[in-house]
Amino acid sequence: MIRVFLADDEDMLRTALVSLLDLEETITVVGHGADGQAALDHAGEVDVHVLDLEMPGLDGLDAARALLARDPHAAVVMITRHARPGILRSALAAGVRGFVPKSTPAEQLARIIERIHAGSRYVDPELAASALGFDCPLTERELDVLRLTRQGHNVAGIAAALHLAAGTVRNYLSDAMTKLDAADRHAAALAAHRHGWI
Repeated sequence: MIRVFLADDEDMLRTALVSLLDLEETITVVGHGADGQAALDHAGEVDVHVLDLEMPGLDGLDAARALLARDPHAAVVMITRHARPGILRSALAAGVRGFVPKSTPAEQLARIIERIHAGSRYVDPELAASALGFDCPLTERELDVLRLTRQGHNVAGIAAALHLAAGTVRNYLSDAMTKLDAADRHAAALAAHRHGWI
């Protein structure tokens, strides 16, 4: 039996998926929760994690990164309602092995889980097409300062972490805000995270 943990903040969808996946002969749902932290906190053995991309608190991508940092061989499938540019690339770079829309029927999701468990990858063709050819407009340094902004660092903290002058950090932040049409550095960091760049 393939042991699956499912995390999704939409209670109705999650409970329906749990019920439908449990009907499959090859799959047993060993736990489920409403956010990414639930997946990290689950103490039982899990073969495949199925994580919603957008959840409050710890979202699916951050939860996947944490799970894969613990175990680089962890099998993670992301489900999403909207495929934002850059997210697919970030998920695959993190080691996520499956990426499917929430509209995927439970029976098809079960087959995808079986493939992932067997060591394959699966990316929904439409989600893949939406991710092709979209380039991040930010430089690596701009991404660095936005990443640290998102982690709660102020300008002085970012400067110290990156061994830069505070004025240089402000310049990077200003450039990133301009490129993303963001009102402040926090909005720019949020936008970059939503696109999957950080």
